[in-house]
Amino acid sequence: MSLWKQQIDLDIVNGWNARTAGEALGIRVTEIGADFVRGTMPVDERTRQPFGLLHGGASVLLAETLGSLAANLCLDPAKELAVGLDINANHLRAVQSGQVTGTAAPLHIGRTTQVWEIRIVTDKDELSCIARLTMAVVPRRERA
Repeated sequence: MSLWKQQIDLDIVNGWNARTAGEALGIRVTEIGADFVRGTMPVDERTRQPFGLLHGGASVLLAETLGSLAANLCLDPAKELAVGLDINANHLRAVQSGQVTGTAAPLHIGRTTQVWEIRIVTDKDELSCIARLTMAVVPRRERA
């Protein structure tokens, strides 16, 4: 049984990243399962730090992009919105090239908060980063 309360189309979901930090870093959502969201990010000049390794901040941006998307897909967008409250990440393996793949899966989906675990792996399926993202569920307000 699917968690999602919205119709899901990868082209539309990826279009939401237009003109954002996610687009600038080359993040692409590649799969939406019944209870997970998966996406990729290249390890290149946009995402490396000066020592040639994947920047920890880029990994966190991938994690928050996937977890935030997943959290919002669980909600009725006409009534509520999930916004980031806290994120923490452990960087476990250096990555120099290729791409990384993140998978966001729920740990808790409540009425006012959600907690998501995002596992980021290398091309060789080696765990590079694990993050936990807490989202606050707030009423939808019209933009000013």
